[in-house]
Amino acid sequence: MLRISLLERYTDGMQDAKEEVRARLNIEDVIGEYVQLKRAGRNFKGLSPFTSEKTPSFTVSPDKHIWHDFSSGKGGDVFSFVMEVEGLDFRAALEQLARKAGVDLSLYDSKQSGEIAKKKRRLIEANELAARYYQQSLLKNQHALEYVFKKRGLSKEIVQEFRIGYAPDDGEAAVRFLSKKGFTKKELAEAGLTNRFGGDIFRGRMTVPLMDPSGQVIGFTGRIIKDDPKAPKYLNTPQTLIYDKSRQVFGLSQAKEAIRKQDFSVIVEGNLDVVSSHQAGVKNVVASAGTALTEWHLKSLARLSHDVRLSFDADKAGVAATERAIPIAGRVGVELSIISLPEGAKDPDELIQQDTKAWEKVTHTSEPAIEWVIRQYSKREDMTSAAGKRRFTSESLAVVRTLTDSVEQEHYLNQIAVMTDTSLDAIRQKLQSNEPAENKMLKPIKASTEVSQPSRHDVPYQDNLLAVLVAYPASRHHLGGFDTNMFVDEYRQKLAAWLQNNTDELGDTLPDTLKPIETYVKIVQLKAESRYDGWGEQDSSLEVAKLLRQTEVEHKKKTKDQLIKELRDAEEAGDDEVAAKLRTQLLTLIKETA
Repeated sequence: MLRISLLERYTDGMQDAKEEVRARLNIEDVIGEYVQLKRAGRNFKGLSPFTSEKTPSFTVSPDKHIWHDFSSGKGGDVFSFVMEVEGLDFRAALEQLARKAGVDLSLYDSKQSGEIAKKKRRLIEANELAARYYQQSLLKNQHALEYVFKKRGLSKEIVQEFRIGYAPDDGEAAVRFLSKKGFTKKELAEAGLTNRFGGDIFRGRMTVPLMDPSGQVIGFTGRIIKDDPKAPKYLNTPQTLIYDKSRQVFGLSQAKEAIRKQDFSVIVEGNLDVVSSHQAGVKNVVASAGTALTEWHLKSLARLSHDVRLSFDADKAGVAATERAIPIAGRVGVELSIISLPEGAKDPDELIQQDTKAWEKVTHTSEPAIEWVIRQYSKREDMTSAAGKRRFTSESLAVVRTLTDSVEQEHYLNQIAVMTDTSLDAIRQKLQSNEPAENKMLKPIKASTEVSQPSRHDVPYQDNLLAVLVAYPASRHHLGGFDTNMFVDEYRQKLAAWLQNNTDELGDTLPDTLKPIETYVKIVQLKAESRYDGWGEQDSSLEVAKLLRQTEVEHKKKTKDQLIKELRDAEEAGDDEVAAKLRTQLLTLIKETA
């Protein structure tokens, strides 16, 4: 799967900022902080950070300012690399690299957005200083030290990793400290560090910093350390300019490397469950910042892995939270599953205290989310009675109805039929009869594919075809008369069309028609150098002929599948005229491919 960082959506100012950052940083130096690179001619090579390969196929080209991972098919510029490896969106990657390059992004923003960026930096600075202050306060308070190290059983290493501290109980200790550092009362309020009276919001609490994906402190969770029935056990930073609980994933900055390596993430309910899990060595664990899972949470995790596992309670609240997460996961494109704890452990922290190996083991034995939810419904009802079956099927079908994939939906309809000892036709009839009226009136809307978005089609053979055509202009005569629309997306179609009409070599300066897809073209050039260097005319010609044939065959197969689907739809709708035309097209295609 190929991902390319493009900036058609960004302002000219941000485009200028991107180019300034790129000019100041060597791509090999940035990537070299994550991957051990060795010089290989004009390029650098290393082991892929995305797969478990043993032979280096990860290539960085300083000349072209791009990278390509031949084992996973990923590639792009320095920004796309940081987005991939850190799990950031473009803006966050730009901000991180700008700090490294010493570029002030506010100079490239509009006046209003520049002022907002300046205020954000100020609020982050206040929270960073507060975190350091709380850490120092922990070392000076014996009661807090006993709570953190003895009662909670946390290690010195994990306390340092999560920057855990202690907020003194006198009510204005943090305010006095930060005021001396030049922060106004208004700034401290906007940073979420004071209450409505202007005093410390966190008092007599163990503090756990809330960090953004790059590790900057943007807020806190405070856990009370003295029993007080009037005070809430946990207190979180309120919504601020820099902290939004619907977007922040707790522990992501500490977990992202483990998530990439394990290729799955685990979401638990409590922030301290995350801390305990990391101490136990299971580091691909995060929490949803004390709120219901949102699309932003799952998108953040999907940048690192599409396998997301929930460890929620099996009570009504846990089932309801999972129900809400299922359609969100479908929209984001993640595989959602559930981790069930063994009897005798109410949460991950308790299981870890009992047996750290048991916690590690259950994270690897998850159950698909819908299967888990359906199983919970079956436990609530008397599955031998008609009333129990009615309630069970109503609840289960409400969840199945949220699925957009017809094959997946059919799988669960069959499962429900078996569990209720009912015919599949009866289950289907109930699914349709209970369907909301507005859903019956509307046809499914296909997601639009934006030109500015990278291709997600897994067709590396088409990239290989374009690479050999780039490397050997003499072989481009094979493209004569070939329909370039058979390539799967606009990136590949544009490059193929140019190669079809030009025998010139592609140098570092690209023709105007290819500049909108410059990063993709450079990746193809890199593949041409790495894969096809030194090939003879005959070998390159045979390779082109073979890959063109594969492209044609795959295109016709895809077209055939689409025609069959449209024909079924037309027949079900009783549209004989459309059905007849589709049969003719299908018959012609079958004859061509026979």
